[in-house]
Amino acid sequence: MFVAIYPPSASASLVEALVTAGYRPVPVDDAAALVEAEPPDGWGLMVVELADDPAIGLAVARRVKDAGTTPVLVVAGRRHISALTDGVFDDFLLSPIDPAEVAMRAGRLATAPGGVSADEVIVFKDLSLNLATYQATIGHHPVDLTYMEYELLRFFATNLGRVWSREQLLSRVWGYDYFGGARTVDVHVRRLRAKLGEERASWITTVRSVGYRFG
Repeated sequence: MFVAIYPPSASASLVEALVTAGYRPVPVDDAAALVEAEPPDGWGLMVVELADDPAIGLAVARRVKDAGTTPVLVVAGRRHISALTDGVFDDFLLSPIDPAEVAMRAGRLATAPGGVSADEVIVFKDLSLNLATYQATIGHHPVDLTYMEYELLRFFATNLGRVWSREQLLSRVWGYDYFGGARTVDVHVRRLRAKLGEERASWITTVRSVGYRFG
């Protein structure tokens, strides 16, 4: 999915975070260039990083937002918080950026290919979970998951960074009326790690004597 990014000199960390999340950033000089360079399938969203003069970036964001065709994500330093104005953007995040947060916020705004709305797709790095079809892909390659493996991965991907005990995972994912033991969680985590592959298995971290953390 193509993402317009302003200014062309946007930070390397932001560009890398978007690429890691599965997007293809395209630098644009202004709002007019957004129209001129628009890809055949349209833009997924526009990311505006506020530089030394935030007024310029916010003016670009406002013109794009007023056009109403492309969602706008603003990346701002803490010194720019007072300059942020409602209506100029659809969402924002503060720098220094967290790649996982970039993926989550961009995924909520962007329109996924095939007419799937952002609300129906969860994105983490190169992992994509389609909530409408229960399909999972990594690097655009399908991953064969059982229903409960998918549900556990979906729960993890929407609760990044927090540690969950096995008992909490049982109640949140399997349901309060499930009578299986904590061993059920361990088995499903082991299967998920195997299916994520060696490079991505570390996304699920074991917190000794507590449970698991994702991200």
